[in-house]
Amino acid sequence: MLKDNQAALVTDEISILYFTGFPHSEGYLLITRDNSYLLVDFRYIEAAENTVKSSKVVIFSNAFDTVNELISANNIGEILLESDKITVSTFKSMQSSLNADLNDSDLLSGTIQQLRIVKSSDEIEKLKAAQNIAEKAYLEVLNIVKLGITERQIALELEYLMKKNGAEKIAFDLITVTGKKTSLPHGVPGDVEVKDGDFVTFDIGAVYEGYHSDMTRTVAVGNVSDEQREIYNIVLKAHLAGLEAVKAGVSGFDVDKVCRDIIKDAGYGDFFGHGTGHGVGLEIHEEPRVSPKGSTILKSGMIITVEPGIYLPDKFGVRIEDTVLVTEDGYETFAHIPKELIIL
Repeated sequence: MLKDNQAALVTDEISILYFTGFPHSEGYLLITRDNSYLLVDFRYIEAAENTVKSSKVVIFSNAFDTVNELISANNIGEILLESDKITVSTFKSMQSSLNADLNDSDLLSGTIQQLRIVKSSDEIEKLKAAQNIAEKAYLEVLNIVKLGITERQIALELEYLMKKNGAEKIAFDLITVTGKKTSLPHGVPGDVEVKDGDFVTFDIGAVYEGYHSDMTRTVAVGNVSDEQREIYNIVLKAHLAGLEAVKAGVSGFDVDKVCRDIIKDAGYGDFFGHGTGHGVGLEIHEEPRVSPKGSTILKSGMIITVEPGIYLPDKFGVRIEDTVLVTEDGYETFAHIPKELIIL
């Protein structure tokens, strides 16, 4: 991609983590045709030198001065930037400080996205490890879900168990909601207590070596109504059909349509208002999209979620989600736990 006089200046933390494996809060990655330099400040120099093998680690006190030194040493005339990751003010600062022409086209951002969208075997193993951590915590926490426990208590216990089991952190603010709040796709855990006949939604994920997991399960506590069973079974049918639609060569739209048509045909199309899924990796939401606008053709090695749901306002909701690996002729799910309705 790079010509002799070009360099790529990577500034996004996630992009730098992808290329170097090194997490940080401030740094730059300068890539030329022949060399790669990770620029960090004093706080990170020792850790970076002990960790990063793919780039030469360079300490800076003034980042742009150091970049200019590398521009001169490598005879760089043009720098490609991540157009979707820098602010206008940062771009203007670079324009006035760097001794090279700036290229803020979509070339660099698009190239990085295409690299990240198909996972390596090492990335896949990290994603599986993150799923295993979250899954173990979920199975453990089911033992304490009973009448009277609050949503917040469940969320806190899950976070503790995931970190105890090896997570760096939780992948996002955990969604553990009960009763009428299960009709909120992104409900926030509060002090609502679990009551007899409630659904409890778990949308959870862990981070392992930078990689995220994402899984949703809906369970019931006590007596379950016929309507609850009906809705659960419709969502389960849509989820399983969506999984079976996953393979290399189909689009995110195709997978979404399979799930959406089942829910629509059952009479609940108006109550499924989000996309069926998304990519997962170093970020919890990334390409490809599995939605009515999901035009990306799936390839072997991509990671997506399949998470249809039905949400009945002021009543209850159901969502079931797996993260899966796209293969040439199908998929491999990372989850190992059953999807039939669990009644506690």
